[in-house]
Amino acid sequence: MPSLSIPSPVGPLILEEERGAVAAIRWSTAPGGNGSPLLAEAARQLAAYFRGELRVFDLPLAPAGSEFERRVWAQMQAIPYGETRTYGDLAHATDSGPRAVGRACGRNPIPIVIPCHRVLARGGLGGYSGEGGLVTKRTLLALEGALPEGELPLPGRSIAA
Repeated sequence: MPSLSIPSPVGPLILEEERGAVAAIRWSTAPGGNGSPLLAEAARQLAAYFRGELRVFDLPLAPAGSEFERRVWAQMQAIPYGETRTYGDLAHATDSGPRAVGRACGRNPIPIVIPCHRVLARGGLGGYSGEGGLVTKRTLLALEGALPEGELPLPGRSIAA
């Protein structure tokens, strides 16, 4: 499986490709492998996103998950840049419950591109399973200008690739 390590403002990432599609983005300091033209394009798009120059990713994706998880991830991808939805909103859209949506968010294998950071709890940020937890979630929401009222970015993170 081709992979590629890239730096990012939210920590080092490894991009993974499977059957001609992006299959995973993981936080890791391990050196990442042999790359591919698709992963080079994914790295280019992620860099543009972190510079605030890209709002919609245009990549073939192949997230591995259950039918329900893929439905939740499709709903996440429909959330526009700079906007948020609640776990309850996605639960309503997928005829499920907020906790099930939260579990699907936590299992998202392609964070950032499938924007689980845009899904919030009814009364606050909720959680974030990516490296750095809520610091990373706040960083991504701040980049998009989507931090909820009363939430402040945490110090120690800058959006500069």
